[in-house]
Amino acid sequence: MRVVFMGTPAFAAEALRAICEEGGHDVVLVVTNPDKPSGRGHKLTPPPVKAYALSRGIVVFQPVSLRDTEAQETIRRAGADVIIVAAYGKILPPEILSMPPLGCVNIHASLLPRWRGAAPINRAIMAGDPIGGVTVMYMAEGLDTGDMILKKELPVPPQMTAGEYHDRLAVLGGEAINEYLALAASGAVPREKQDDAAATYAQKLTDDDRRPDFRASASDVCNRIRGLSPSPGAYCFCAGKRLKLLFAVPADGIGRPGEILSTSGGAITITCGQGAVAVTAVQPEGKPRMDAESFLRGNRIEKGSFVTCS
Repeated sequence: MRVVFMGTPAFAAEALRAICEEGGHDVVLVVTNPDKPSGRGHKLTPPPVKAYALSRGIVVFQPVSLRDTEAQETIRRAGADVIIVAAYGKILPPEILSMPPLGCVNIHASLLPRWRGAAPINRAIMAGDPIGGVTVMYMAEGLDTGDMILKKELPVPPQMTAGEYHDRLAVLGGEAINEYLALAASGAVPREKQDDAAATYAQKLTDDDRRPDFRASASDVCNRIRGLSPSPGAYCFCAGKRLKLLFAVPADGIGRPGEILSTSGGAITITCGQGAVAVTAVQPEGKPRMDAESFLRGNRIEKGSFVTCS
């Protein structure tokens, strides 16, 4: 199969690796977003997909817009049988959707029609979903509305973070897209319409999402913390300092929401609307991740004081 691959972050890079190394297909062009400034020196840094493609000697194309006719012609000249898309970050115009003989096929990080949209990995964990997975689907002009080809499920343990879920899904996505490519080569690709009535939407994360509401239940607060860990990270203000909360488990406790019940046992225990949470991993502003016990050794946190999220 001649493949044009479109993607940008690490999730997509794993799919590209699987296509090249395990599927053995001919990736004739990689389309990814332009390099972005990164770090303190704001040095231009290539996206993970570009870095992998260059390591394989694959031609890389980084258009600012896909609506540009020259960009579309560059993709057309690649002569792909299929365009594979994974977390590319741009909407494909109709001119590209209709370009390859086998269409444009997307690896979406959810079991559609649940969690259409921008942040399916985070939203699934934040909602406490016990089962997640990936969907390989035909692309259409709507937001993740295309017909489904195949799904692969993944159990989500109650203490899995979004980062861990992402890494597992990335591998699963690579397996799924190679399964699709084998089906496409045989000419027997299934196609199933989505149930629009069952759709839910994974809205893009905002700063409000990052601030836990300690009036909620302990399980809801834990899900929010792990659903944003390690990035962008839930946060609160504790003893006047902004503190990322990277991991927490439900705990026993009674008090006013946001009250610090304990700073012993290697955790900061905070009251919720129902129960409490024991925060065991944090990241102070401007510092690396650390366990709560290490943070507490260098910071005096008074029992009975309160955390705030504004």
